[in-house]
Amino acid sequence: MNIFLFCVMVSLTILIGAYLYRVLQGPTIFDRLLGHNGISTKAIILLIVMGIYFDRVDMFIDISIGYALLNLVGALAIAKYLEQKGHP
Repeated sequence: MNIFLFCVMVSLTILIGAYLYRVLQGPTIFDRLLGHNGISTKAIILLIVMGIYFDRVDMFIDISIGYALLNLVGALAIAKYLEQKGHP
């Protein structure tokens, strides 16, 4: 089971790297925003898998919920900024 969870963590890390490429090379701000949201989602899943791997699910779920709330506030702030700026 530990080997499977370790493989899942490595796979999620590789997926985060793929989203990071989209954030850095995205031609529009919306591509970068989608990449950021993808990274955040995969990071939350990675935190929960790490909690299962280290047998501390309660602590890692609390951390992932806090991170999800910060991601939501950040995405809303960026969307509000783009709405005021008048981006198509």
